[in-house]
Amino acid sequence: MEQTRMTPGEILDKIEEIFPDAQCELHHDNAFQLLVAVVLSAQTTDASVNRVTPALFARWPDAKSLAQAPLEEVEETLKRLGLYRTKAKNIIALSAALEEQFDGQVPSTFKELQSLPGVGRKTANVVRSVAFDIPSLAVDTHVDRVSKRLGLAKPSDSVEKVEEKLRRKLDRDRWNRAHHELIFFGRYLCTARNPKCEECPFPAICKRKKLDEYNRAQKEKGAAAAGRKAAEQAS
Repeated sequence: MEQTRMTPGEILDKIEEIFPDAQCELHHDNAFQLLVAVVLSAQTTDASVNRVTPALFARWPDAKSLAQAPLEEVEETLKRLGLYRTKAKNIIALSAALEEQFDGQVPSTFKELQSLPGVGRKTANVVRSVAFDIPSLAVDTHVDRVSKRLGLAKPSDSVEKVEEKLRRKLDRDRWNRAHHELIFFGRYLCTARNPKCEECPFPAICKRKKLDEYNRAQKEKGAAAAGRKAAEQAS
């Protein structure tokens, strides 16, 4: 008999059975390389980042060297990534900031990490979790989608609200593993398009239809607003 109600802990237990080895898939040797890799991963896949970082870190392995790197050469190294020009500027700037403010070392506090160019809340959480083993819950597109499909958050919740709810509902000592487990579940099973529903252990609690309806309504609402604005400008 399917469970129609499950606690957040029970949901994680099930996901952990499917993905017992869930972990950070960005290749890195230290906190600096992780920080740069996470910044580069915005709006692209970890696999794509892993294809460019070996050459990047071979030439500029630390903050001191990358801070002095010619922008054009960094752009050339990153050109296979989306938004590579902006990302090149950001990783050079954050390297310079690390040298100037933190003696070339990656800080571990949330405030200091977010003070670096190109580093937002998600990136700071990932670095704190993976590099420093500080309990943190980074919410990327996979975590956001999975949390809403499994009823851990509402369809209308912002990324910050999803993080807040996960932090409240999950035991603190599970935060770091939960981040990777939810990512793996979203990346390899509960995908955005064509999720493997036949393999999912959560059909009785799934809110996918409700989430899809909400997203569709928001898209229609946005299109209508854009149409009104265009009509007003044309009149």
